[in-house]
Amino acid sequence: MLRNALSLWLGAAGAFTAPLSIPVSAGVAHAGNATTPNTTAPPATVPNAGRLALLIGNGDYPVPHDLPPIAKNVMDLGEALAFRGFDVTQAMNLDESSLQATVTEFVKRVAAAPGDTVTLFYYAGHGLQVDSNNLLLGSGSNPTAPRKDLIARSLVLQQKLLAALPPRPQALNITVIDACRTDLRNALGDGEGLNQVEAPLGSLVCFSTGAGRPAVSPASADQNTFYTAALVRLLREAAGQVTFNDLFQLVKTEVQHTMLNHPLAAIRQLAQNPFIADNTRVQVPLSWGGSNDQGKAEQPLPPAEQAAWETIQNTDWPVDLLRLCNAFLATYPDSAQAQTVGLLLAGAKEALRILRSKEVKLFKTSFVIPPPVSQASSEQLPHSQRTELMRAARGDKDAAARIARLHRALETEQGLLRYVGWLQYASGLGNGIASYELALYYREAAQPLLAAQAEARARQLGYSPPRALGHERK
Repeated sequence: MLRNALSLWLGAAGAFTAPLSIPVSAGVAHAGNATTPNTTAPPATVPNAGRLALLIGNGDYPVPHDLPPIAKNVMDLGEALAFRGFDVTQAMNLDESSLQATVTEFVKRVAAAPGDTVTLFYYAGHGLQVDSNNLLLGSGSNPTAPRKDLIARSLVLQQKLLAALPPRPQALNITVIDACRTDLRNALGDGEGLNQVEAPLGSLVCFSTGAGRPAVSPASADQNTFYTAALVRLLREAAGQVTFNDLFQLVKTEVQHTMLNHPLAAIRQLAQNPFIADNTRVQVPLSWGGSNDQGKAEQPLPPAEQAAWETIQNTDWPVDLLRLCNAFLATYPDSAQAQTVGLLLAGAKEALRILRSKEVKLFKTSFVIPPPVSQASSEQLPHSQRTELMRAARGDKDAAARIARLHRALETEQGLLRYVGWLQYASGLGNGIASYELALYYREAAQPLLAAQAEARARQLGYSPPRALGHERK
């Protein structure tokens, strides 16, 4: 259907850019239906145990659901990650049993690694949602099979990976899913693709497209998908001081720009809006101990520039952040931090747009850290709460939801008002889970009209609550 007209699949996210020509900078293992650990380190280094990656590519599905670009995705991404110091394991075309075993072994390996290890799990292939659970479909399965068969032949992302990985408060667990978030029948309408998720502590979860929306894939095995092409390029080319959090924001921006400006109208119509769930506590730069970032040593900023940069980092009100970022970029357009400041500027603009919405009752006086209910009940250190507040000012939908819950815990009238305001803000920023939580609050408060509006917003954002949820959040 769409493939015949445009020479592409609806499956994993796709690209029409020319394939990147990347030299091999480290040995990256490749396997058919099993995984083989990487045994060759980047040049002039020893294997870096501080960064572990598992890349799974499932492209072997019954015609017409096969995904030709997947092998290239995995190979190119493996090389780019090795360049950034990852010990990479690759696996291709895993059926459901091999998929389960490979992921279980990776979880065990992560659990045995030091607490400061950065980990990355990548899956490219077919994905779908059944009963609010995100499923990664085993190779050889038909994506259009009955749901009970799909459940039996899939890995449940939330349970088998996200919840199974140990928390990384002092490092980072990264999960990247470059897969369909809807099915072919719903490609041009509202689908029921992969569900929105909340990232566990110390985790960054990235989907190649928005919940309930399609992703597109080229029919050629010589091309990367849109999302992976952007990720590979930025891993290779971004400055060493760019953090992984900012990297995935840059990937999101590039995918949106590339697809919205594509010469094919159908690609513009199906432009992907990658989804990011962020619950990290530390910022990890791309640079690592065994690299010199292509010979470019990071230089300290001049004193005035450093002071301006630090002021931006410590600002927690979007209006002030917007002004400071504009001033920084006007004064230091060639700064090593210019790319990051540009991201902060975009986030501040979005935050301000939402705060000015009549549906959001959140004011400057609400941008405060609530006092902890008790030392035992506070799961976050004050420094972490301060960081959450600043991230929320930059348009972080997940940080905004966590700030809301801190206010709810106070169980005071002011705390409840701020809880509602912060959930409204998080919902406006695109957090469907926060919007559904707001709906549950309105139900408890006997405000059915507001509850219905908040629930409709949650579903519009692609969040499908569990069937057994009822009126209580899980």
